[in-house]
Amino acid sequence: MRLVRDVAVAVRQRRKALGMNQTELSLLAGCGRLFVSELERGKETLRLDKLLNVLEVLGLNLTLTSGRGPLIVAEDLRTPYDG
Repeated sequence: MRLVRDVAVAVRQRRKALGMNQTELSLLAGCGRLFVSELERGKETLRLDKLLNVLEVLGLNLTLTSGRGPLIVAEDLRTPYDG
């Protein structure tokens, strides 16, 4: 599914841009490193609450549009992680 891949790519790119490894991200987001790994690989059956926690730590937001428009993963201007 393209939307899942888009989220996976955005999470991986943002994590690396912040200089974080998967373990650091998982600790800050309150989830396991395996979850972060699966998220970045585009696993389609992840828990939404954990995904939202990861996005919050990374300063990313999901923007949903009505109909069949794209799901947008956008950077927030704030950077909650100050590595």
